[in-house]
Amino acid sequence: MLEIRNFTQNEIDEKLFQKIARTTLKILKVKNKTEISLAIVGSGRMKKLNKIYRKKNRVTDVLSFGDKNILKYLAKDFPRIKRKEDMEFVEPPDGVKRLGEIIVCYPQAEKQAKRAGHSLEKELAILLIHGILHLVGYEHERDKRRKKKMEEMEKEILFVINNN
Repeated sequence: MLEIRNFTQNEIDEKLFQKIARTTLKILKVKNKTEISLAIVGSGRMKKLNKIYRKKNRVTDVLSFGDKNILKYLAKDFPRIKRKEDMEFVEPPDGVKRLGEIIVCYPQAEKQAKRAGHSLEKELAILLIHGILHLVGYEHERDKRRKKKMEEMEKEILFVINNN
């Protein structure tokens, strides 16, 4: 369900991440077998990724790359990826739906947790939930209504996780 790669020296609670992902997908009614890749990285790597994919030369807290989302970035470097049929993915024979990759910046999560006055675990949970919401289609950068809807869903999922 959740493949975790920790590229930092920090210890992480993999069972907690698994619980967060499982609960989030259940609340979002994602029914079929689903796999998400999660990478925990440092500030340098996150800054580089943010610059490459979002053209923002700064550290960010979380990035999400859904299978279909990555194509718009690839299309910039590979102009031949223009036709709709080039943008389709072949469904895997094992029946597992691969939602994509979430990248969380551990040092940024630490800073944000301190600023918000809550635990690092809570901040990491918020970032993972936020990333999963992006992978299933939630958006917050286009308009205030979508941003509010995404924030409400994050709070609802976090409430359920904290009370189970």
